[in-house]
Amino acid sequence: MSKKKIYAIINPVSGTSSKQNLPHKIAESFDARKFDIHIFITGYAGHGSEIAQQAIEDKVDYVIAVGGDGTVNEVAGTLVNSDTTLGIIPLGSGNGLARDLNIPTDVKKALGVIAEENIIDIDYGKVNNKKIFFCTCGVGFDAEVAAKSSGKKSRGSLMYLKNMLETFFEKKPEEYEIICPEGTIRDKAFVVTCANASQYGYNAHIAPHADIQDGMMNVAILKPLSILDVPQTSLQLFTKKIDENNKMIELITNEVTIKREKEGVMHIDGDPVKVGKEIHVKVITKGLKVLVPKDPPKKNPLDPQEILLRVFG
Repeated sequence: MSKKKIYAIINPVSGTSSKQNLPHKIAESFDARKFDIHIFITGYAGHGSEIAQQAIEDKVDYVIAVGGDGTVNEVAGTLVNSDTTLGIIPLGSGNGLARDLNIPTDVKKALGVIAEENIIDIDYGKVNNKKIFFCTCGVGFDAEVAAKSSGKKSRGSLMYLKNMLETFFEKKPEEYEIICPEGTIRDKAFVVTCANASQYGYNAHIAPHADIQDGMMNVAILKPLSILDVPQTSLQLFTKKIDENNKMIELITNEVTIKREKEGVMHIDGDPVKVGKEIHVKVITKGLKVLVPKDPPKKNPLDPQEILLRVFG
């Protein structure tokens, strides 16, 4: 029986955890009789994508992305529509894709998931036929917060809270035209999010019923909020109940065009990008193979006090 080949791509500067002992941990986690493992340390922006592309050409079975959301998305975006399967060791703070797929944030447990070799096919999204996303993209409040937070060394809850409050009072809701095959909505909105997966990351669920394997996206349109609406809306975001908010409209579609008054920032899986007044988003069905748990653990709901601590630091 031939060995399966694994490439592990470690970004030494991404994520929140020390990676000093990671190469050794990864190497010793796999049976040398079954797996041939090669470990790479990235040295510059885009290096992870280059290694992932080489893995496809080398017909590697599994490529493990080790790092934060940026590292995972870079590697995953290169592997789409290939026969090479993605494994994830999430070391970031948001870990949106990993959380949606029930991949543990503990390194040892995440390695255990990869060793189980349970593969599923997931959808991904494309923005303007160029940029790839796996969880969410959108415009409005969350995109402005992403732009304000971009490049900051510290990304703790206090920094995000400060940026959220500043953005809330600085930015007025825009008028949008949201066009999909199922219909058109014209209205002012606080947030317009195209959700391929249910959450942004951080267990903040903007579209609790979105399914990363159904070939569709949930377009979550949150109408303008007052300051009095913020505590309840934040609580609903972290309890998977935002769809119960009376200011939320949700469309389920395969593609959508968002028109707005002027060009500006949008976020693509939390990464702020400047784009024009018209944005086209489409879901590509079952375009990425991913290693996930065979039996994902049941999550106990958070108590309200813990949720408030997460939201408000």
